[in-house]
Amino acid sequence: MSNTRSSLASNSQSATSPLRLLVLSNGHGEDVIAVRILQELQRQPNPPEIFALPLVGEGRAYQQLDIPLIGSVRTMPSGGFIYMDGRQLARDVRGGLLQLTLSQIKAVRRWVSSQKKLGNKRAILAVGDILPLLFATFSGANYAFVGTAKSEYHVRDEAGLLPRKSKQARWENFSGSIYHPWERWLMSRRRCKAVFPRDALTTETLKQWPIPAFNLGNPMMDSLEPTFSRQQFYSQNSQQQETVRPLMVTLLPGSRPPEAYNNWEVIMIAVSALMASFQERDSVFYTSGTVVFLGAIAPGLDSNILSQSVQSQGWRPESASPIQIADPNILTFKQRNAYLLLTQQAYNDCLHLGDIAIAMAGTATEQFIGLGKPAIAIPGNGPQYNPAFAESQSRLLGSSLILVEQPAEVAQIVQSLFKNPDILQIIAENGLRRMGKPGAALRIAECLQERF
Repeated sequence: MSNTRSSLASNSQSATSPLRLLVLSNGHGEDVIAVRILQELQRQPNPPEIFALPLVGEGRAYQQLDIPLIGSVRTMPSGGFIYMDGRQLARDVRGGLLQLTLSQIKAVRRWVSSQKKLGNKRAILAVGDILPLLFATFSGANYAFVGTAKSEYHVRDEAGLLPRKSKQARWENFSGSIYHPWERWLMSRRRCKAVFPRDALTTETLKQWPIPAFNLGNPMMDSLEPTFSRQQFYSQNSQQQETVRPLMVTLLPGSRPPEAYNNWEVIMIAVSALMASFQERDSVFYTSGTVVFLGAIAPGLDSNILSQSVQSQGWRPESASPIQIADPNILTFKQRNAYLLLTQQAYNDCLHLGDIAIAMAGTATEQFIGLGKPAIAIPGNGPQYNPAFAESQSRLLGSSLILVEQPAEVAQIVQSLFKNPDILQIIAENGLRRMGKPGAALRIAECLQERF
């Protein structure tokens, strides 16, 4: 009898006590996406009590929200880019990757069993790729999965399969989906309560199997509001404003040193080529007055290194700026009729103001394109933005991302894009379709509350 009473007591306690949610993610970008969803969860009535275990890196995004981390975190030599390169994987294994992974699996199981002993309702949210999904499946708890790494767009678009050169590439969706049978098996377990793919095309594909897939959008497009209102930027005489408004080019060198500094050197060559092309009589921009280059620089980079590179290309520091950006520490440079601004605080404004981007970045490129704009990318030779990554990203983003091999080619692409408004319209629709509408984090949070 006492036994029944204690189990009834623990049941009623777990009915009223909040859910305990453990979040697993594998990379800086994944941590950021997880945190967006968690912020929305914390605003829900009766929010869960949240714990986290970043599987790659130190999980700074969680620490900023004061979310307790379970288990050990450590930054590996590759920074998490092992899927592109076997050598990086070997370095990580020497750096203790296997021991770290084993200790993380134990930490997850230990957390689940301690919550179970306390009689708490418990669940796991896996964000990223197969690694956190695997941890979640074998944790013994109910789980949900936010799939950030894969999209059907990597292998097909609305018209059908994309032509691929190598045998290995055709193997990517040998089973009718970018998600392999073993990944779909992990998503179709009874304990898997929800799967949130990146886009509608991927969701529809996964629904062919018994997978609880929901098309709620991509949290990467959340929290990108600019500091200015559209009205303030385009006032009543918007027709006239549009003719005098400068052409704005957003520069996205990526966020990881030292790769971002090398990328910046390449981008500066493209900028010089673009400037030279504007002087030609047949240029679309021959008489168009001012051009503004907006350098969206990650807070972790050293702006002195970048500004030296800018000045070595003939730019001079300038006090006045043709546009107002909410960053008191902005660095402004001028050359002929062009300005170049470096900001480490006004990232969202740089995305919204740019007409086009010169990009060598992962997430930032996708976000820019998701706002309906074209980006021109130059593959570098870093661990992240290398030719394999850029080619994969161009399949993911379709017509919105234009790859060039040499930075000097950027000028010609910019000219041809702005001679053809129809292409710009197709690009705008394509970007919105592939990246989705803002508000996904809130929609996912509400769905999690319901499913758990």
